[in-house]
Amino acid sequence: MKLFDLGFEPEEVITHPRHQAAQVDLVPLIERVRACRSPQDGYELQQDLLRRILEVEDDRNAFSKAVKRMRDGKAPQVGAPEPQSGRDPLDIETWILERELCERVSRQFRSIGDALAWRAFNHDRRYILALCRNAPAGIMAGKAGLKAELETVENHWRDSGQFALMHDLTNCLRIGDITVWEDDGPHTYEIKTNSKYRNTVQERRIATAYEAVRTGSALPGDNPGERLHDIDAPLLTHMELLQIATQRASKDGIFAAKAPGSRALIAVDLHGVISQRWTPEEYGQRLARQWNAARRRARIGDQLDLNMHATSLDSVSRDPLRVPWGIYPLHPVAAARLIGDVMTFVVETSGPSLAADLTAQGIPAQWVRPPGTDDVAAGEVVMEMHSQADWHAPNGLTAKLTRTLQLRRSEMDRYLIELLDQDCWAAGIRHLLLSPNTSDRPWPVFRNEGDTWL
Repeated sequence: MKLFDLGFEPEEVITHPRHQAAQVDLVPLIERVRACRSPQDGYELQQDLLRRILEVEDDRNAFSKAVKRMRDGKAPQVGAPEPQSGRDPLDIETWILERELCERVSRQFRSIGDALAWRAFNHDRRYILALCRNAPAGIMAGKAGLKAELETVENHWRDSGQFALMHDLTNCLRIGDITVWEDDGPHTYEIKTNSKYRNTVQERRIATAYEAVRTGSALPGDNPGERLHDIDAPLLTHMELLQIATQRASKDGIFAAKAPGSRALIAVDLHGVISQRWTPEEYGQRLARQWNAARRRARIGDQLDLNMHATSLDSVSRDPLRVPWGIYPLHPVAAARLIGDVMTFVVETSGPSLAADLTAQGIPAQWVRPPGTDDVAAGEVVMEMHSQADWHAPNGLTAKLTRTLQLRRSEMDRYLIELLDQDCWAAGIRHLLLSPNTSDRPWPVFRNEGDTWL
């Protein structure tokens, strides 16, 4: 977490009045996302979310200006928001803490925007995968084109009763400015203050994204091998284990267990930890004992430098590929605690054990990541899977089809953090290995995701 890297203690973050207020606000916002049934529901929720994010970002801009002034030996500007931490206002670290807390809280609210986007797209991951492929937008407050975007939202609502979602309220929608749900489905637009100046590059990326969803053609970007592939099987997960984990951790502080598919899971809830009245030493000992026991039960504790994990910690609205916690099938309070890092969970696997599981299912696999405890880099290959099969062409000829799939960090992260059922996951891999139409860099999409996410 960036705040910890800057030298601030977790207690300073979690107990900060702004952070605690956000925790209270998140629960009803999550409930409203889940209750959205009409364009009016989406429009009203977006207006509320917009107000909250702009308020936080206005404060963040002001704190950032104060930090710059103090670094130049000046006092904070007149009218700067008052720090809420209780720290010394003459210390620049006080203002840095306030600035970074605003960044955290704005991301937490954007995770609600991500949840609203998933719900508006009816949990169709293809649209998210296609429209996330740009750099993040940055701060809304003070944005030059904000007025034009707001007018577009209002015009669609006033004239047609259509819901128009502003992408800047999300992290997962990065191509285009607004998506409008019209009579024939969603349409994404680039909005300009002056209509004479079109952004043809972004318009092409929008068109490419929608063509990729419709036909399976290349996704936006430089690699034509990156394509969506529909897996003709429903998405299956072990969300019931995460439900148990969050419930138990909220009461007991720590919950650890073996998870199906050569995985172990641990959840920690700060409110539950506090209720146990453990000393820091007792907490550390219990955490290590329960986590190591879960690893042993999952048979992944023998060589930890060959293990790989995914964590919920400080993850909201950073990775556009992550499903937002707000639509996980969890109690709204548990979802809010995950968003705010009041509760965290980790899922871990052994690379060689996972490769052995796939091999036992008839998918020869090899863990290729060398031993080490460093975080996996974006795009890094961690496992390779192989296949060889006969393919019967329409002209009566038979060909040998051989293929190697490389598993990278994003797909491994999904297997872990979404607790995908291993048989379901293996079926998707088998489909990609055996299909003659699989591209060099496939993005698999299972069916019926709405049955998993709320």
